[in-house]
Amino acid sequence: MEETREETPQDLRNLALKVAGLLEEAGQHALHDQLNPRNLALPSTDDGEHGPRYRLETDSKILRFMSSRLADIAHFDGFWTTRPAESRPGQRYWYIGKIDGVINYVRRMSEWTLTAALFEFGPDNEPKPIIGVVHAPALGLTYLAARGAGAVRIHKTAVGEKRDKVVPSMTSSLDGSVLSYGMSFIPSESQRALDVASALAGQPA
Repeated sequence: MEETREETPQDLRNLALKVAGLLEEAGQHALHDQLNPRNLALPSTDDGEHGPRYRLETDSKILRFMSSRLADIAHFDGFWTTRPAESRPGQRYWYIGKIDGVINYVRRMSEWTLTAALFEFGPDNEPKPIIGVVHAPALGLTYLAARGAGAVRIHKTAVGEKRDKVVPSMTSSLDGSVLSYGMSFIPSESQRALDVASALAGQPA
């Protein structure tokens, strides 16, 4: 009987690198769509409370591509959006995000990203990310992290690929710090961002 080898942090790091490669491939298609001179957004919807919502055909393409390719390399228990109502400890589900920074994408700016993550349900039956990848195609930047293996920043340049380990700050205080963040076009999300910034600063918004 063949023994099952215990998973190591390096195994998760290698899997994260494969996911990063898939996001880079998907990102090239998304970038091509962005640079193509046409209307990127499908007719938007407006639910009154949250304001306009952009719908992108590119999002559907990314979802189909990533779902198919991730299922080929490591299906695990499926995908976050189709998981059952109740999950068991140890089960794993892939999460594939839509384009983050949709307004920038529609306006043909560079600051937008593609994201993917692998969640695992722990002994407390709560999901926790064990792999996370963020890729910014127009900037040539990728950030990836894996449980037990730390995080890496990958920068594609004209002379090749540069990898840097992401090291947590050793600063013990945020006194004198400046907080920079983006504001959503959805009022409730902007208010939530202000509330979080206010809580971090210890000052009223």
